[in-house]
Amino acid sequence: MTDSIQFPPDFTWGVATSAFQIEGAATLDGKGPSIWDTFCRNPANIKDASNGDIACDHYHRYRDDVALMASLGVDAYRFSMAWARVQPEGKGAWNERGFDFYARLLDALEEHGIAPHLTLYHWDLPQALQDEGGWLSRDTAHRFADYAWEVARRFGARVKTIATHNEPWCTANLGHGNAQFAPGVADRKSAIQVSHHLLLSHGLAMQAMRAVGAPARLGIVLNQWTADPATDSQADRDLANLEYARSVQWFMDPIFKGRYPELALRAHGADAPRVHEGDFKTIRQPLDFLGVNYYTRAYCSAEEPPRQPDSPLGVTDMGWEIYPQGLTELLLKLKAEYDLPPIYITENGMANADCLDHGQVDDQARIDYVARHLAALHAAMAHGVQVDGYFLWSLLDNFEWNSGYAKRFGIVYVDYATQERTPKASALWYRDFIAAQRRRVASNT
Repeated sequence: MTDSIQFPPDFTWGVATSAFQIEGAATLDGKGPSIWDTFCRNPANIKDASNGDIACDHYHRYRDDVALMASLGVDAYRFSMAWARVQPEGKGAWNERGFDFYARLLDALEEHGIAPHLTLYHWDLPQALQDEGGWLSRDTAHRFADYAWEVARRFGARVKTIATHNEPWCTANLGHGNAQFAPGVADRKSAIQVSHHLLLSHGLAMQAMRAVGAPARLGIVLNQWTADPATDSQADRDLANLEYARSVQWFMDPIFKGRYPELALRAHGADAPRVHEGDFKTIRQPLDFLGVNYYTRAYCSAEEPPRQPDSPLGVTDMGWEIYPQGLTELLLKLKAEYDLPPIYITENGMANADCLDHGQVDDQARIDYVARHLAALHAAMAHGVQVDGYFLWSLLDNFEWNSGYAKRFGIVYVDYATQERTPKASALWYRDFIAAQRRRVASNT
């Protein structure tokens, strides 16, 4: 499947994580509480009643985790900073002990020749800002820009890229639309307004970081998918068009076209966001890169109950259809609709019901998933889509948000009782795949 595929010689191979999911040290060294710390205090919010207090204890084990990355031969590591670790209140005083942790992490990555790719926000808003309205307050967008400015000032010359947000669709819709994620709000109008403030905060942060003049490439990471009608019925086609408009285009159009998609605006009606004069000019900042997270497609059925896809390749442990060709279709669709910067696939991977057996984890399903998606990615690149790198989600099994520790996305198995790390078969396959890519590059030069 991937034996004959050759990616470009300068293609980046990486792994990805996020702060709340792996760091632990929830109250150590001056860190303030985030909305996820608060959300987990109600055990009913998390399927296994767990929390992120310890997670993978990466805060103490980062050196070993970086050495583990190095053993896999990856070029790059995508991680997020915990805003409340470096600024406990989300405004005001900076926490030097928090910044020291990330400086030490960057030192370790540098020692191993691994390029850091930093995300400023992966869903863990400081609780103090939530107490003042959170993302529903327009002021939070300005506090985010202040945070971005400070991080870029300190680390902008030490990291390869800085992404403003990871998956703002999730922050808006899962955090404020159906209460699955922190802060646990279920209000459609609020979710739509939050989505606008997230986009505004992105634009303000891009302006702030550009003012610093740091050499890091700047962008944003969006979760995206194709939206396919279940049948040829007009109802299914209309539903698919609406789904794509209110998910992918809802975030892409403001960034690249300076407006919201008309189809989604009409559907939102009175729930459409309040937009101030000049907002779209702020949001429409040039990107150095676009991060795309892809896991599955949207399968759109207007029937009741909705028709389900056949899923010939099966589903992941999250119940998501395995649909690798959707990655090719998505990237080609984006290329046709927008004037794109270079793309990174910033997340792609699968939850699998992994078991440790005599010191090994044989996750062949994950190997097949990744191989098929790499083939689909290569096909999109062969049709002219510029993709500069691929980050496998995730390096470690970790706290999977409202699923707790019940779902394992990692290529490295984590025993949460002992914190012992065991590379799965997929980790060894990824290592060998990267090495084979490098050998082909060497043989062609």
